[in-house]
Amino acid sequence: MGFQTNRTTIYIAAAVILIAIIAAALYIATRQAPETVETETETAAETTPATKTEAQMVELKPLTGNVREDIVNIARYLSANGVTEAKYRVHGSGDPNSIMRVYGIVEAAARLNKILEEEGVNFKIVIEDIKFSANADEPAKVFQQSFPLKQEADIIAVSYRWISTFAKEGYLLDITDYANAYMGSELEDYYDSLWSSVTYKGRIYALPQDTEARPLYILKPVMECLGYDAWDIAAKIDSGEYTWKDVMRIAKEAVDKGCSEWGVIHRKGSAHPDLVQFYYAFGGEFTGSDPDKLYLNLEALYKWLAVEYALARNGLTPENMLEWDWAKQIHPTIVSAKTAFDIGGTWYWTEWQTKKYYTDPQTGEQRGLTPEEVKERFAYSLFPAGEPGKSPVTLSQPFVWMISANAGKLNPKYDDLKEAYHRIAFLLILKANDPDLVAIHSIVSAHIPIREKAALLMDDQEFVGKLAQGNLDMFVSDEAREAFVEIAKKTAHPINIEFLKNVTYMLEYTHIPPLHPSYQPLAEFFKDAVDFVLKGQMTPEEATNYVVQKIRADPELAETIEIVGSIPSGWQISP
Repeated sequence: MGFQTNRTTIYIAAAVILIAIIAAALYIATRQAPETVETETETAAETTPATKTEAQMVELKPLTGNVREDIVNIARYLSANGVTEAKYRVHGSGDPNSIMRVYGIVEAAARLNKILEEEGVNFKIVIEDIKFSANADEPAKVFQQSFPLKQEADIIAVSYRWISTFAKEGYLLDITDYANAYMGSELEDYYDSLWSSVTYKGRIYALPQDTEARPLYILKPVMECLGYDAWDIAAKIDSGEYTWKDVMRIAKEAVDKGCSEWGVIHRKGSAHPDLVQFYYAFGGEFTGSDPDKLYLNLEALYKWLAVEYALARNGLTPENMLEWDWAKQIHPTIVSAKTAFDIGGTWYWTEWQTKKYYTDPQTGEQRGLTPEEVKERFAYSLFPAGEPGKSPVTLSQPFVWMISANAGKLNPKYDDLKEAYHRIAFLLILKANDPDLVAIHSIVSAHIPIREKAALLMDDQEFVGKLAQGNLDMFVSDEAREAFVEIAKKTAHPINIEFLKNVTYMLEYTHIPPLHPSYQPLAEFFKDAVDFVLKGQMTPEEATNYVVQKIRADPELAETIEIVGSIPSGWQISP
């Protein structure tokens, strides 16, 4: 019995042990299962980072100076980060033939996209909003107002003189490093003199788009009426033999003898830049020993205003000249030879051909002049010296491509990828200055090219011949090509190219007003002063003092503008 009891006890104990072993095994099995999942999870987690690593392996490399290599790298970098399209907006301005200031960017995008397509990169640049304004300063003013709201255009084509204002406010992208990467390649043939127009406090904030000179146009029909040779007068002005007193004398003679209705016609609306030539012609300068200051020479300012005053008092220039309409009064008066002289710009030459400013006396039709008619009507010279002993001058106000500090802001993941978006914006303005595009812009708008390769193309008869026939197969963008066809047919003419060659020498006499934030308000005071003396509301002395008072009334201007010299005693000018 006892043995039987023991055996039963042993069996029970064995059963318990077996059950315990099974339970332990089950427990261990249960514990091991999650560990296996965790392992699988870890394996899966390693796969995801591997995909990211692949994306991250497309690094945004430093710019190389090779457009193809750089745009492919940028596009692949953005594509690897899930972005396959980048949008930009552009706003340009100027005379009607200067539409390259917006379509240049459209064409640049098309050329970059073509590279990407050839390289098999899944990425596209889209120019989605194009604005072109007749008012040259409008894009800058709109940019200034809309930047704080982050509604500004990404790229604008405007006068260089806005650079200091915008750079000081932090509105512009500093492209110094980008430009330096291309100094040995795409930017190598840019004319050196233009870099000062895009550099502010040692940093580059834009690329030049074009430049120009501002001739004094001499109406041949009026001079023939007087028995003068217009080109002889031009030569005497260029040599300094004829000064503004001589021009006024001839202008008065023309009006008195009925050869023209007016003696001298000039721009409306602003004293800058055309009329500031008077200041330089009388020896004025805006720079001095202190690079942080703007200098105002009172003698030069007074003599400028004295000429304007005398022109209006003698009936040679309309008293309300600054209020005239460009299309209805100024240009029709010039092309109809109703003035002896015009203070204009090189771009007038082709604008007179494409815009219907002229009324044909035979048919009464409003039309543009032909290249031959422009050549028959106009001689041209430098802006005359103010007085004996001074030199003739001209003035250049390069248009430039500026990039917003927020360029590309409406695109995906902007905060993380903005460096890539900024670089695309830079490549857009770089490609917009391709030699053929600069040459086309120069030919159709009579602006002087900014780079040597473009100037050489203007001597290429095959290239010019294609333009004249409306063959624009060099364009990749259909939109840009269609915008230029009719303009090219009218302006790609040997006479116009000859004109550009003939006025290029003027750049040796040119002045570029300083990139100083105080220049803008000073130019506004000049405009008021010119308007006052033309209308006879102030004498030249009163108008000069008006400018001085406006400067002294503003603490910042009083601090930054150094007034030098004095109003000359007893100096007068008359025809």
